[in-house]
Parts: sequence; C-alpha cells; structure tokens
Amino acid sequence: MRISVDPERCYGSGDCAYRVPAVFTVVDGFGAVQPGREDAGDDPAVREAVEGCPSQAITLAE
Repeated sequence: MRISVDPERCYGSGDCAYRVPAVFTVVDGFGAVQPGREDAGDDPAVREAVEGCPSQAITLAE
C-alpha cells in the first residue's frame, strides 16, 4: 500500500515521525514520507500512525 501525506491538511504535530521515524519525517514543519518509503503501508506501525494522525492528513492507497 502506498502512503501519502496531504500538506494542505497536515498541521505539523510530528506524531507520525515520532511513531514511525523509519517511514515518516518532518520537512519545513510538516509531516512527510521518507524518500523511498512510500510503499511501506503494509507495516502495522504505519497503519497505527495513519489512524492516529490528528489532522487526518495521511492516506493509504492500493
């Protein structure tokens, strides 16, 4: 599953980067997916980060 972060919705809590630093990072104060990690959506920790995103900015797609 492919991960994406909508920069228009993200308000920069950093929760995703705190939960799964191998997949998410913070760029210019907003959450982002680490380069090359866009397809890590099958990881259970990533799914938790998606569900726990306070701004609902992270999505998974097939």
